[in-house]
Amino acid sequence: MPGLEQWGERTWTEVGELPRERLLAILPVGAVEAHGPHLPLTTDGIIAGAMAEAAATRLAGRGWKPLILPPFDYSAAPFAAGFAGTISVRPETVTALLADLGTTLAGRVRLIAVANAHLDPQHLASLHRGVEEISRLGLAVAFPDLTRKPWALRLTAEFRSGACHAGRFEGSVVLAARPELVRDEVMRGLVPNPSSLAVAIREGKRTFAEAGGPEAYFGDPAAATREEGRETIDTLGAILEEAVLEALNAE
Repeated sequence: MPGLEQWGERTWTEVGELPRERLLAILPVGAVEAHGPHLPLTTDGIIAGAMAEAAATRLAGRGWKPLILPPFDYSAAPFAAGFAGTISVRPETVTALLADLGTTLAGRVRLIAVANAHLDPQHLASLHRGVEEISRLGLAVAFPDLTRKPWALRLTAEFRSGACHAGRFEGSVVLAARPELVRDEVMRGLVPNPSSLAVAIREGKRTFAEAGGPEAYFGDPAAATREEGRETIDTLGAILEEAVLEALNAE
């Protein structure tokens, strides 16, 4: 998105000149895992990046200086471990990364915001632990967990159903953000899979196959539209913006 500031595209002197009291660091977090036969392995990172950009635009309009950090796309992805292309790392690695990031940025930025779109339970737990580590450093941190209220209630019906991995919800966002990466002909030929991944997780299922997703997708991918994707990105940006403002107000 033109005009948005990327941390990694700045020089060290340029970052050093920015006033700490207005500087917000936004970290897009995703995973490398199977998303059906129609979406790229880095789908979660694409969604997180779109969320980060939408929030940065909103926050910049309020006078803040948001910089989007280089994305972190490696995480725990055990549900998709049996599918080719998936790369899963230990949850402890993710927690340690966030803690180290907080240690490095403490005193240099006003806040760290985590834009996350990977919903594996182990991954989410690792992020919450990392956020706690950052908070102990005295650095403000915002992490709206999309699986929890009130944020989950703001998203689409498919998302709330739990049958949303590589379905209409995620497919729509990728269509809006990176349409060239969608295998559209394949996607339009997929039949709906109403199995709820959220329910399967509560029942103790441990893989996509056990949860009723033998092709690593849940929901209705053929129903994805670019228009819904744009609306969802706007909502995700608003969610992250609100979480950031709440964290700043709580300082």
